[in-house]
Formats: sequence, C-alpha cells, structure tokens
Amino acid sequence: MLAWRGHLGRYLKWMRTGPLARSSSAIQIRRGRLADLNALWELESRVFAMDGISRRSLRRLLASPSAVVLVAEADHTIAGIAVVLFRATSAVARLYRLAVAPKKTGRGIASALLVASERISKSRQCRSLRLEVHEKNHGAIRLYRRAGYREFGKYRQYYSDRGHALRFEKQLARHGGSNDNCGRC
Repeated sequence: MLAWRGHLGRYLKWMRTGPLARSSSAIQIRRGRLADLNALWELESRVFAMDGISRRSLRRLLASPSAVVLVAEADHTIAGIAVVLFRATSAVARLYRLAVAPKKTGRGIASALLVASERISKSRQCRSLRLEVHEKNHGAIRLYRRAGYREFGKYRQYYSDRGHALRFEKQLARHGGSNDNCGRC
C-alpha cells in the first residue's frame, strides 16, 4: 500500500511540475458538493456542446451513493470534473465523465482527475476502470493511453453526432480468487 501511495505521489508531483503542467498554480481535487451545482453545470455546458449532462442529472449524481463527483480547482475556480459510477454487484467502475474547462487545459488537470478517479475506484475494491471516449477526441485518447488504458471495443454511432465511442479499460488491482463481482463497489 505504501509503495502505491509513493508512486501516486511521485506521479501527481510530475503531473503538477512536469512538461504537461504549464501553470504554476496548484490543482486541488475534492469531492463535489451540491453547492458546486451551478459551476459544474456551466463547465459541462462549455465543454460538451452535444451529449451534455442535464442539470437535473448532475444534481442526482452529486447526491447518489453509487456515484462520486470529483472536482478540480485551480486558480480558486472549478477547472474540471470527473464522475465515477459504481454498481454494488460489479468490480468494474465506470468513468462516466471527465471534463476540463477550455481555458485550463494543458495544466495536468485531466491527469490529476484521472488518477483521483482510479484511486477512488481502488478504495471501493474495484479491479478496473472503464470509459468511453469519442473517436475524434484525440487529446483524451492520448491521455488514456499514456495512463495505461487499453482499447477493448467500440460502440458504433454512440454519440448524437453519430460518432463512435472507443471503449478503454485499465486494470487497477488484483483480487484473490476468480470472482469478478467483489460486491464492494
């Protein structure tokens, strides 16, 4: 466990200070709160012109025990969001949403949210984290591949623009036994 924390700490430090971090401002990751609803919905609207989450759905996600909404703050403003979904009968978590404010990209915020999403998934005993990404979102695809995600499938015409969704997965932890349903997620 300590080795993993040490690796995570080095990775987060590299993301904050390495070549991808173009800003000297610190990135803080925290759980989303209902008080964040307006700012999160505005961010969602700016980032996703199509296929955005409704305000009502976002409110439900913030209150749901089967979802974790992570918020990235930089320069004292909300700069990004990640939503991770869990099912009680599955050891697979789903990264439902990852978004960074357009003016805050290139600062390591997406990477920090991704690491935090993996960490929260591991804390719930999930063995892997899956996600879908638009086939034309090359920056996100590059991020996921660099972080160790592997492409394992495709949903055809998944998005409202009829674009395909590439499916990615990363193995997070090995559990003893062959039971894929750990029941703790």
